Amino acid sequence: MNPRITIVGAAGRMGQTLLALAESESLQVAATADQGDDLAAAIGAGDVVIDFSFHAATAEVVDLAIAAGKALVIGTTGHLADARDALRQRAAAVPTVWAGNYSVGVNLLYALTRRAAAVLGPDYDAEVTEMHHRFKKDAPSGTAARLLEIILEERALTAAALRHGREGITGERTQDEVGIHSLRGGDVVGEHTALFAGMGERIELTHRATDRAIFARGALRAAKWVSGRPAGVYDMQDVLGLD
Repeated sequence: MNPRITIVGAAGRMGQTLLALAESESLQVAATADQGDDLAAAIGAGDVVIDFSFHAATAEVVDLAIAAGKALVIGTTGHLADARDALRQRAAAVPTVWAGNYSVGVNLLYALTRRAAAVLGPDYDAEVTEMHHRFKKDAPSGTAARLLEIILEERALTAAALRHGREGITGERTQDEVGIHSLRGGDVVGEHTALFAGMGERIELTHRATDRAIFARGALRAAKWVSGRPAGVYDMQDVLGLD
C-alpha cells in the first residue's frame, strides 16, 4: 500500500504541483502545512513528510518528523553547508531522502558529471552554470551545488577551490579552481550545465527543465520508495538505483 503524505510548503509552486499530481501517482494527501499552520498535527497525520518550504523551517520539520517517527523527503534548498550537514545528521534518525533536485534527468546528469570529472582529470577546466526564474531566492541552486560537490570530490579539492563568478583582474585561471555562475530571469524552470574545457575541445553536459512537474514526480517517487526503509539519509541516486 502506498504511504499517505504530508506536504509542507503546500502553498508554494512546488507544493501546488505536488498536490495536483499526488492523485495520479496513487498517493493520498493526509495533510498540508504552511506558515502559521499546526505543523506538528500535519506531520502526525501522514506516513511520509514531503518538505518544499523554506530553509529556515527545515530544522523544525526534521525534529517533528523524528518525534512522530515519520519518513522524510526534503526538497528545500538554500541551507548553508554547515547547517545542511548538521540537519542531514539529525535526519538520519528516520528514513530520509534528501536531494537538491528530484528530476530523474538531473540525477542522471550527476552520474555523468562524476564520470566525466574522473575520466577527464584536472587538465580539463571545470565550470558549472545554472539559470532559474526571477523568483528564486537562493544561489547557487541546490542542483548546481551538488554538481560542484561531485567535481570537488572527484578532484580531491575543497570548497576553497570554488569561484563564484569572476570580477576585476583575476589573473590566469588555475588548474585547481572550479567556477560557478548563477543566472536569473523570466520564468526559466531550471537549466544546469557542467562544462569541461580542455585545450582543443570542450564537453558540456546540460539538463533543461521545461515543467516543474518533473521535480514533483520525482519527489512523489521518493516518498513511495523511502516508506518502510531503514533509518538513514538517502538521495535520488539511491531511489533510482544509480549508485
